[in-house]
Amino acid sequence: MTALRPEREGGGEAGELADAVGRLDDPLSDPLPGQHPSPWFRTAQEEPQAEPQRPEPEPEWYDPDGYATDWYGGAQPPSAPAPDPSRHPAQAQAPTQAHTQAQAQAPAPEPAPSRRPAPAPAPEPAFLPVQDDETVALRTADTRLAAAPERPVVTGGRAARRKAAKRGGGRHAGAAPAEDEAATDAKPLSRVEARRAARAAKPGAGVIASRAVGEFFITLGVLMLLFVTYQLWWSNIRAHNLAGSARDHLEDDWANGKGKPGTFEPGQGFAILYIPKLDVVVPIAEGISKTKVLDKGMVGHYGEDSIPTAMPDAKTGNFSLAGHRNTHGEPFRYINRLEPGDPIVVETQDKYYVYKMSSRLNQTSPSNTAVINPIPTGSGFTKPGRYITLTTCTPEFTSTYRMIVWGKMVEERPRSKGKPDALVE
Repeated sequence: MTALRPEREGGGEAGELADAVGRLDDPLSDPLPGQHPSPWFRTAQEEPQAEPQRPEPEPEWYDPDGYATDWYGGAQPPSAPAPDPSRHPAQAQAPTQAHTQAQAQAPAPEPAPSRRPAPAPAPEPAFLPVQDDETVALRTADTRLAAAPERPVVTGGRAARRKAAKRGGGRHAGAAPAEDEAATDAKPLSRVEARRAARAAKPGAGVIASRAVGEFFITLGVLMLLFVTYQLWWSNIRAHNLAGSARDHLEDDWANGKGKPGTFEPGQGFAILYIPKLDVVVPIAEGISKTKVLDKGMVGHYGEDSIPTAMPDAKTGNFSLAGHRNTHGEPFRYINRLEPGDPIVVETQDKYYVYKMSSRLNQTSPSNTAVINPIPTGSGFTKPGRYITLTTCTPEFTSTYRMIVWGKMVEERPRSKGKPDALVE
Protein backbone atom coordinates (compact mmCIF):
# COMPACT_ATOMS: atom_id res chain seq x y z
CA MET A 1 0.00 0.00 0.00
CA THR A 2 1.33 3.37 -1.02
CA ALA A 3 1.57 5.92 1.75
CA LEU A 4 -0.39 9.12 1.51
CA ARG A 5 1.49 12.23 0.45
CA PRO A 6 1.57 15.13 2.89
CA GLU A 7 -0.38 17.45 0.49
CA ARG A 8 -3.10 14.89 0.14
CA GLU A 9 -3.76 14.56 3.83
CA GLY A 10 -6.29 17.27 3.56
CA GLY A 11 -8.38 14.99 1.29
CA GLY A 12 -10.65 16.31 -1.36
CA GLU A 13 -11.34 15.69 -4.95
CA ALA A 14 -7.90 16.99 -6.00
CA GLY A 15 -6.18 14.40 -3.78
CA GLU A 16 -8.19 11.56 -5.23
CA LEU A 17 -7.31 12.64 -8.75
CA ALA A 18 -3.60 12.82 -7.87
CA ASP A 19 -3.70 9.29 -6.31
CA ALA A 20 -5.33 7.91 -9.44
CA VAL A 21 -2.70 9.50 -11.64
CA GLY A 22 0.11 8.24 -9.40
CA ARG A 23 -1.07 4.64 -9.69
CA LEU A 24 -0.92 4.72 -13.47
CA ASP A 25 1.77 2.53 -14.96
CA ASP A 26 2.60 4.26 -18.21
CA PRO A 27 5.76 2.96 -19.88
CA LEU A 28 6.09 6.21 -21.83
CA SER A 29 6.62 8.10 -18.61
CA ASP A 30 9.40 5.79 -17.31
CA PRO A 31 12.78 7.52 -17.00
CA LEU A 32 15.65 6.53 -19.22
CA PRO A 33 18.57 4.60 -17.66
CA GLY A 34 20.88 6.83 -15.74
CA GLN A 35 18.40 9.76 -15.59
CA HIS A 36 16.39 11.05 -12.74
CA PRO A 37 12.75 10.01 -12.97
CA SER A 38 10.12 12.59 -14.05
CA PRO A 39 9.05 14.84 -11.19
CA TRP A 40 5.41 14.25 -12.13
CA PHE A 41 5.56 10.49 -11.41
CA ARG A 42 7.56 10.23 -8.15
CA THR A 43 6.95 7.55 -5.60
CA ALA A 44 5.91 8.21 -2.09
CA GLN A 45 9.44 7.82 -0.76
CA GLU A 46 10.79 10.38 -3.28
CA GLU A 47 8.09 12.90 -2.59
CA PRO A 48 9.46 15.86 -0.60
CA GLN A 49 7.69 16.53 2.62
CA ALA A 50 5.83 19.76 2.22
CA GLU A 51 5.54 21.91 5.27
CA PRO A 52 2.03 22.70 6.29
CA GLN A 53 1.08 26.19 5.26
CA ARG A 54 -0.64 28.55 7.58
CA PRO A 55 -3.92 29.91 6.32
CA GLU A 56 -3.55 33.51 5.30
CA PRO A 57 -6.09 36.00 6.55
CA GLU A 58 -8.94 36.54 4.16
CA PRO A 59 -8.91 40.04 2.61
CA GLU A 60 -11.89 42.27 3.04
CA TRP A 61 -12.66 42.40 -0.65
CA TYR A 62 -12.61 38.63 -0.95
CA ASP A 63 -15.81 37.13 -2.28
CA PRO A 64 -16.22 33.53 -1.16
CA ASP A 65 -18.71 32.95 -3.96
CA GLY A 66 -16.68 34.70 -6.61
CA TYR A 67 -15.07 31.53 -7.85
CA ALA A 68 -18.51 30.25 -8.81
CA THR A 69 -19.31 33.31 -10.96
CA ASP A 70 -18.59 33.45 -14.64
CA TRP A 71 -17.88 37.15 -15.16
CA TYR A 72 -18.42 36.74 -18.92
CA GLY A 73 -21.50 34.53 -18.74
CA GLY A 74 -23.66 32.63 -16.22
CA ALA A 75 -22.78 31.35 -12.74
CA GLN A 76 -20.67 28.18 -12.36
CA PRO A 77 -21.71 25.48 -9.86
CA PRO A 78 -19.33 25.16 -6.90
CA SER A 79 -17.34 21.97 -6.51
CA ALA A 80 -18.51 19.34 -4.03
CA PRO A 81 -16.65 19.16 -0.67
CA ALA A 82 -13.88 16.59 -0.56
CA PRO A 83 -14.44 13.55 1.77
CA ASP A 84 -12.33 13.06 4.87
CA PRO A 85 -9.66 10.33 4.23
CA SER A 86 -9.32 9.53 7.91
CA ARG A 87 -12.90 8.25 8.07
CA HIS A 88 -12.77 6.30 4.83
CA PRO A 89 -9.21 5.02 4.28
CA ALA A 90 -10.24 2.52 1.63
CA GLN A 91 -11.86 5.13 -0.55
CA ALA A 92 -8.73 7.30 -0.28
CA GLN A 93 -6.55 4.51 -1.70
CA ALA A 94 -8.53 3.58 -4.80
CA PRO A 95 -11.92 4.86 -5.93
CA THR A 96 -14.26 2.07 -6.84
CA GLN A 97 -16.41 1.88 -9.93
CA ALA A 98 -19.57 2.26 -7.90
CA HIS A 99 -18.29 5.45 -6.35
CA THR A 100 -17.46 6.89 -9.78
CA GLN A 101 -20.93 6.04 -11.13
CA ALA A 102 -22.57 7.57 -8.10
CA GLN A 103 -20.72 10.79 -8.64
CA ALA A 104 -21.70 10.85 -12.30
CA GLN A 105 -25.39 10.22 -11.50
CA ALA A 106 -25.54 12.69 -8.64
CA PRO A 107 -27.59 15.80 -9.44
CA ALA A 108 -25.61 18.96 -9.96
CA PRO A 109 -25.79 21.32 -7.01
CA GLU A 110 -27.57 24.59 -7.42
CA PRO A 111 -25.27 27.50 -8.29
CA ALA A 112 -24.39 29.79 -5.44
CA PRO A 113 -26.05 33.19 -5.59
CA SER A 114 -23.84 35.77 -7.17
CA ARG A 115 -23.59 39.35 -6.08
CA ARG A 116 -23.36 40.50 -9.71
CA PRO A 117 -26.66 40.19 -11.60
CA ALA A 118 -26.65 37.94 -14.61
CA PRO A 119 -26.74 39.84 -17.94
CA ALA A 120 -30.10 40.14 -19.67
CA PRO A 121 -30.65 37.82 -22.64
CA ALA A 122 -29.99 39.42 -26.00
CA PRO A 123 -33.17 40.35 -27.93
CA GLU A 124 -34.01 38.30 -30.91
CA PRO A 125 -33.33 40.09 -34.22
CA ALA A 126 -36.35 41.63 -35.91
CA PHE A 127 -35.12 40.52 -39.31
CA LEU A 128 -33.77 37.17 -40.31
CA PRO A 129 -30.48 37.34 -42.26
CA VAL A 130 -30.52 35.85 -45.70
CA GLN A 131 -28.35 32.80 -46.09
CA ASP A 132 -25.64 33.17 -48.63
CA ASP A 133 -23.99 30.06 -50.02
CA GLU A 134 -21.43 31.98 -52.05
CA THR A 135 -19.48 33.55 -49.20
CA VAL A 136 -18.60 32.89 -45.57
CA ALA A 137 -17.26 36.35 -44.83
CA LEU A 138 -18.60 38.38 -41.95
CA ARG A 139 -21.20 41.01 -42.72
CA THR A 140 -21.13 44.27 -40.78
CA ALA A 141 -24.45 45.52 -42.21
CA ASP A 142 -26.42 43.04 -44.25
CA THR A 143 -28.94 44.98 -46.26
CA ARG A 144 -30.42 41.81 -47.68
CA LEU A 145 -32.64 41.03 -44.69
CA ALA A 146 -35.90 39.23 -45.11
CA ALA A 147 -38.04 42.00 -43.63
CA ALA A 148 -41.34 40.96 -45.19
CA PRO A 149 -42.66 37.45 -44.58
CA GLU A 150 -44.53 37.57 -47.88
CA ARG A 151 -41.18 37.56 -49.76
CA PRO A 152 -39.64 34.19 -48.96
CA VAL A 153 -35.93 33.70 -49.45
CA VAL A 154 -34.81 31.86 -52.52
CA THR A 155 -33.18 28.71 -51.16
CA GLY A 156 -32.29 27.17 -54.49
CA GLY A 157 -28.93 27.19 -56.17
CA ARG A 158 -27.27 29.89 -58.21
CA ALA A 159 -29.51 29.28 -61.23
CA ALA A 160 -32.64 29.85 -59.14
CA ARG A 161 -31.28 33.11 -57.77
CA ARG A 162 -30.38 34.35 -61.25
CA LYS A 163 -33.86 33.51 -62.51
CA ALA A 164 -35.42 35.38 -59.59
CA ALA A 165 -33.18 38.39 -60.30
CA LYS A 166 -34.26 38.44 -63.96
CA ARG A 167 -37.90 38.56 -62.87
CA GLY A 168 -37.16 41.87 -61.14
CA GLY A 169 -36.62 40.81 -57.58
CA GLY A 170 -32.87 41.29 -57.25
CA ARG A 171 -30.20 38.76 -56.40
CA HIS A 172 -31.87 37.31 -53.29
CA ALA A 173 -35.45 38.32 -54.03
CA GLY A 174 -38.51 36.36 -53.15
CA ALA A 175 -40.55 34.14 -55.35
CA ALA A 176 -41.96 35.66 -58.52
CA PRO A 177 -45.67 36.50 -58.71
CA ALA A 178 -48.09 33.94 -59.96
CA GLU A 179 -48.58 35.83 -63.22
CA ASP A 180 -44.86 35.65 -64.01
CA GLU A 181 -44.78 31.95 -63.18
CA ALA A 182 -47.78 31.37 -65.40
CA ALA A 183 -46.14 33.33 -68.22
CA THR A 184 -42.91 31.38 -67.76
CA ASP A 185 -44.64 28.03 -67.66
CA ALA A 186 -46.91 28.87 -70.62
CA LYS A 187 -46.54 26.87 -73.75
CA PRO A 188 -44.47 28.71 -76.41
CA LEU A 189 -46.36 30.02 -79.43
CA SER A 190 -46.05 28.32 -82.74
CA ARG A 191 -44.80 30.16 -85.80
CA VAL A 192 -48.32 30.74 -87.16
CA GLU A 193 -49.57 31.98 -83.80
CA ALA A 194 -46.55 34.27 -83.45
CA ARG A 195 -47.27 35.81 -86.89
CA ARG A 196 -50.92 36.33 -85.97
CA ALA A 197 -49.92 37.99 -82.70
CA ALA A 198 -47.46 40.25 -84.56
CA ARG A 199 -50.15 41.29 -87.08
CA ALA A 200 -52.59 41.96 -84.25
CA ALA A 201 -50.02 44.14 -82.49
CA LYS A 202 -49.54 46.33 -85.58
CA PRO A 203 -51.68 49.50 -85.70
CA GLY A 204 -54.60 49.50 -88.08
CA ALA A 205 -55.27 51.80 -91.03
CA GLY A 206 -57.50 54.03 -88.93
CA VAL A 207 -54.81 54.49 -86.29
CA ILE A 208 -52.21 55.30 -88.92
CA ALA A 209 -54.55 57.78 -90.62
CA SER A 210 -55.38 59.51 -87.32
CA ARG A 211 -51.69 59.76 -86.53
CA ALA A 212 -50.97 61.29 -89.93
CA VAL A 213 -53.78 63.81 -89.54
CA GLY A 214 -52.58 64.71 -86.06
CA GLU A 215 -49.00 65.21 -87.23
CA PHE A 216 -50.26 67.35 -90.14
CA PHE A 217 -52.24 69.65 -87.88
CA ILE A 218 -49.37 69.90 -85.41
CA THR A 219 -47.02 70.88 -88.23
CA LEU A 220 -49.57 73.34 -89.59
CA GLY A 221 -50.00 74.88 -86.16
CA VAL A 222 -46.25 75.30 -85.75
CA LEU A 223 -45.99 76.94 -89.19
CA MET A 224 -48.86 79.30 -88.41
CA LEU A 225 -47.25 80.24 -85.13
CA LEU A 226 -43.99 80.97 -86.90
CA PHE A 227 -45.82 83.05 -89.54
CA VAL A 228 -47.68 85.09 -86.92
CA THR A 229 -44.42 85.65 -85.06
CA TYR A 230 -42.81 86.85 -88.28
CA GLN A 231 -45.67 89.16 -89.17
CA LEU A 232 -46.21 90.74 -85.77
CA TRP A 233 -42.65 90.89 -84.51
CA TRP A 234 -39.91 90.21 -87.00
CA SER A 235 -41.48 92.14 -89.90
CA ASN A 236 -41.61 95.28 -87.77
CA ILE A 237 -37.97 94.93 -86.74
CA ARG A 238 -36.89 94.39 -90.34
CA ALA A 239 -39.03 97.28 -91.66
CA HIS A 240 -37.72 99.68 -89.03
CA ASN A 241 -34.16 98.81 -89.97
CA LEU A 242 -34.85 99.29 -93.69
CA ALA A 243 -36.71 102.56 -93.14
CA GLY A 244 -33.95 103.90 -90.93
CA SER A 245 -31.35 102.99 -93.50
CA ALA A 246 -33.38 104.69 -96.27
CA ARG A 247 -33.75 107.85 -94.18
CA ASP A 248 -30.02 108.02 -93.49
CA HIS A 249 -29.25 107.53 -97.18
CA LEU A 250 -31.71 110.28 -98.12
CA GLU A 251 -30.22 112.77 -95.65
CA ASP A 252 -26.73 111.99 -96.97
CA ASP A 253 -27.91 112.73 -100.53
CA TRP A 254 -29.35 116.04 -99.41
CA ALA A 255 -26.13 116.96 -97.68
CA ASN A 256 -24.22 116.18 -100.89
CA GLY A 257 -26.58 118.16 -103.16
CA LYS A 258 -28.33 115.18 -104.70
CA GLY A 259 -32.07 114.50 -105.05
CA LYS A 260 -33.38 117.74 -106.47
CA PRO A 261 -37.21 117.96 -106.63
CA GLY A 262 -38.56 116.56 -109.83
CA THR A 263 -39.63 113.19 -111.19
CA PHE A 264 -38.59 110.20 -109.06
CA GLU A 265 -38.31 106.54 -109.89
CA PRO A 266 -40.70 104.02 -108.23
CA GLY A 267 -39.29 103.08 -104.84
CA GLN A 268 -37.01 106.13 -104.69
CA GLY A 269 -37.17 108.16 -101.49
CA PHE A 270 -37.59 111.91 -101.77
CA ALA A 271 -39.09 113.22 -98.46
CA ILE A 272 -39.58 112.52 -94.73
CA LEU A 273 -42.96 112.48 -92.94
CA TYR A 274 -43.31 113.64 -89.32
CA ILE A 275 -46.40 113.11 -87.12
CA PRO A 276 -45.27 114.51 -83.74
CA LYS A 277 -48.36 113.36 -81.81
CA LEU A 278 -47.79 109.73 -82.83
CA ASP A 279 -43.98 109.94 -82.70
CA VAL A 280 -43.77 108.91 -86.35
CA VAL A 281 -40.68 109.68 -88.45
CA VAL A 282 -40.69 107.73 -91.72
CA PRO A 283 -39.27 108.29 -95.25
CA ILE A 284 -41.59 108.86 -98.20
CA ALA A 285 -40.89 106.99 -101.44
CA GLU A 286 -42.41 107.20 -104.88
CA GLY A 287 -45.17 104.70 -105.62
CA ILE A 288 -47.36 102.47 -103.47
CA SER A 289 -45.76 99.14 -104.37
CA LYS A 290 -46.18 96.71 -101.51
CA THR A 291 -42.86 94.93 -101.98
CA LYS A 292 -40.73 97.92 -103.01
CA VAL A 293 -42.11 100.57 -100.65
CA LEU A 294 -44.76 99.63 -98.09
CA ASP A 295 -43.26 96.34 -96.83
CA LYS A 296 -39.96 98.12 -96.29
CA GLY A 297 -41.54 100.33 -93.61
CA MET A 298 -41.80 103.45 -95.80
CA VAL A 299 -44.81 105.53 -96.77
CA GLY A 300 -45.74 105.52 -100.51
CA HIS A 301 -46.82 108.44 -102.65
CA TYR A 302 -49.66 107.89 -105.13
CA GLY A 303 -47.64 108.49 -108.32
CA GLU A 304 -47.59 107.53 -111.93
CA ASP A 305 -47.78 103.78 -111.24
CA SER A 306 -51.25 104.09 -109.63
CA ILE A 307 -53.35 107.28 -109.39
CA PRO A 308 -51.19 110.39 -109.90
CA THR A 309 -51.46 113.00 -107.19
CA ALA A 310 -49.73 116.32 -106.62
CA MET A 311 -46.34 116.85 -104.96
CA PRO A 312 -45.96 119.02 -101.86
CA ASP A 313 -44.46 121.94 -103.80
CA ALA A 314 -47.49 122.15 -106.19
CA LYS A 315 -49.53 125.37 -105.99
CA THR A 316 -52.74 123.35 -105.75
CA GLY A 317 -53.45 119.67 -105.41
CA ASN A 318 -53.80 116.77 -103.00
CA PHE A 319 -50.53 115.17 -101.77
CA SER A 320 -51.79 111.61 -101.02
CA LEU A 321 -49.86 108.93 -99.07
CA ALA A 322 -50.44 105.25 -98.18
CA GLY A 323 -48.93 103.17 -95.38
CA HIS A 324 -49.39 99.99 -93.34
CA ARG A 325 -51.50 100.09 -90.22
CA ASN A 326 -50.20 96.75 -88.92
CA THR A 327 -46.95 94.85 -89.51
CA HIS A 328 -43.99 95.98 -91.62
CA GLY A 329 -43.23 98.98 -89.46
CA GLU A 330 -46.96 99.95 -89.14
CA PRO A 331 -46.38 103.75 -89.52
CA PHE A 332 -50.15 104.55 -89.75
CA ARG A 333 -51.35 102.26 -86.95
CA TYR A 334 -52.63 105.07 -84.70
CA ILE A 335 -53.77 107.73 -87.19
CA ASN A 336 -57.27 107.25 -85.80
CA ARG A 337 -56.03 109.15 -82.73
CA LEU A 338 -55.35 112.34 -84.67
CA GLU A 339 -57.62 115.25 -83.85
CA PRO A 340 -58.31 118.44 -85.87
CA GLY A 341 -55.39 120.84 -85.52
CA ASP A 342 -52.69 118.19 -84.96
CA PRO A 343 -49.62 118.99 -87.14
CA ILE A 344 -48.39 116.79 -89.98
CA VAL A 345 -44.98 117.84 -91.41
CA VAL A 346 -43.32 116.86 -94.70
CA GLU A 347 -39.59 117.58 -95.10
CA THR A 348 -37.95 117.77 -98.53
CA GLN A 349 -34.47 118.73 -99.64
CA ASP A 350 -35.28 122.46 -99.64
CA LYS A 351 -38.36 123.09 -97.47
CA TYR A 352 -40.65 122.04 -94.63
CA TYR A 353 -44.39 121.76 -95.41
CA VAL A 354 -46.62 121.97 -92.35
CA TYR A 355 -50.24 120.67 -92.51
CA LYS A 356 -53.01 120.76 -89.90
CA MET A 357 -55.32 117.75 -89.57
CA SER A 358 -58.87 118.79 -90.50
CA SER A 359 -61.11 115.69 -90.81
CA ARG A 360 -61.19 111.87 -90.85
CA LEU A 361 -63.22 109.17 -92.59
CA ASN A 362 -63.17 106.08 -90.38
CA GLN A 363 -64.24 103.56 -93.00
CA THR A 364 -64.70 103.45 -96.76
CA SER A 365 -64.38 101.02 -99.64
CA PRO A 366 -60.91 100.31 -101.06
CA SER A 367 -62.24 101.26 -104.49
CA ASN A 368 -63.26 104.77 -103.38
CA THR A 369 -60.55 106.74 -105.18
CA ALA A 370 -62.45 109.99 -104.88
CA VAL A 371 -60.88 110.53 -101.45
CA ILE A 372 -57.57 111.42 -103.17
CA ASN A 373 -58.98 113.75 -105.78
CA PRO A 374 -57.52 117.31 -105.98
CA ILE A 375 -60.61 118.37 -104.03
CA PRO A 376 -61.15 115.16 -101.98
CA THR A 377 -64.72 113.95 -101.64
CA GLY A 378 -65.95 113.74 -98.05
CA SER A 379 -63.16 115.91 -96.65
CA GLY A 380 -65.26 119.06 -96.32
CA PHE A 381 -63.05 120.99 -98.73
CA THR A 382 -65.03 122.86 -101.43
CA LYS A 383 -62.38 124.65 -103.48
CA PRO A 384 -58.88 123.90 -104.74
CA GLY A 385 -56.08 124.13 -102.25
CA ARG A 386 -52.93 122.43 -100.97
CA TYR A 387 -54.10 119.34 -99.16
CA ILE A 388 -52.64 116.10 -97.75
CA THR A 389 -54.40 112.71 -97.52
CA LEU A 390 -53.30 109.69 -95.45
CA THR A 391 -54.83 106.26 -96.30
CA THR A 392 -54.50 102.92 -94.49
CA CYS A 393 -56.36 99.66 -93.86
CA THR A 394 -59.09 99.17 -91.27
CA PRO A 395 -60.03 97.39 -89.01
CA GLU A 396 -56.66 96.43 -87.62
CA PHE A 397 -55.01 93.30 -88.99
CA THR A 398 -57.39 93.30 -91.95
CA SER A 399 -57.60 95.01 -95.36
CA THR A 400 -61.35 94.98 -95.77
CA TYR A 401 -61.83 98.75 -95.64
CA ARG A 402 -59.81 101.98 -95.74
CA MET A 403 -59.42 104.78 -93.20
CA ILE A 404 -58.84 108.31 -94.51
CA VAL A 405 -57.29 111.35 -92.76
CA TRP A 406 -57.20 114.80 -94.43
CA GLY A 407 -55.16 117.89 -93.69
CA LYS A 408 -54.58 121.38 -95.08
CA MET A 409 -51.23 123.15 -95.55
CA VAL A 410 -50.70 126.05 -93.18
CA GLU A 411 -46.96 126.78 -93.53
CA GLU A 412 -44.16 126.44 -96.10
CA ARG A 413 -40.75 127.00 -94.48
CA PRO A 414 -37.30 126.80 -96.11
CA ARG A 415 -34.87 124.49 -94.40
CA SER A 416 -32.34 127.28 -94.16
CA LYS A 417 -34.57 128.94 -91.55
CA GLY A 418 -34.55 125.89 -89.32
CA LYS A 419 -37.23 123.51 -88.20
CA PRO A 420 -40.82 124.68 -87.83
CA ASP A 421 -42.41 125.11 -84.43
CA ALA A 422 -44.34 121.84 -84.81
CA LEU A 423 -41.05 119.90 -84.72
CA VAL A 424 -39.38 122.04 -82.09
CA GLU A 425 -42.11 121.79 -79.48
